Amino acid sequence: MSSRPTIRVMVVDDHQMVRNGLAMFIKGFDDLELVGEAADGDEAIRLCSEVQPDVVLMDIVMPNRDGISATREIRQRCPNVRVIALTSFAETGQVKGMLQAGAIGYLLKDASVDELVDAIRAACEGRPTLGWRATQALINTELAPELTEREREVLNLMADGLTNRQIAARLNISTNTVNSHVRNILSKLGAANRTEAVVTARKHDLLD
Repeated sequence: MSSRPTIRVMVVDDHQMVRNGLAMFIKGFDDLELVGEAADGDEAIRLCSEVQPDVVLMDIVMPNRDGISATREIRQRCPNVRVIALTSFAETGQVKGMLQAGAIGYLLKDASVDELVDAIRAACEGRPTLGWRATQALINTELAPELTEREREVLNLMADGLTNRQIAARLNISTNTVNSHVRNILSKLGAANRTEAVVTARKHDLLD
């Protein structure tokens, strides 16, 4: 018999197989109790108010209402509930979005059993947990080069496949000016060519 206090867990994921797997995982620990399952963000918000879990395992990409929006609403309505993002994606925007919405943890679905149970226990105690890929995404954001507003405009048009001459016509500036912006962009991104610059920009979430 576990001496740990029981942690009430709710699972939110639009895939039944994932919910089933998490339910089996939770039943394997004496200090965890499954108190609810939801298939989308709207259902999660409603159910959370009813069952008052300690920790919510929240998917991000779901129909109707995504995990970021649902997390923000849950944290506003039930501030004592801790939310852990459990997702297949670690894009910078998603990681930042979940943390800004109030999530205390961010793990990918390939996390080990030990990692997940440790994250749940940590969340219940108010301690954050970030998987290494989520941490890397945040580090990449911090290391992202700073571009001027005009350089970002040029970069986005480069990503759309426009030539320097076409970019100049679109922005109503000279081709020489565009050439200068492109050189600055390549230098700031450490890129050897336009293609490499666009790839690097996507990595750092610099494109609109």
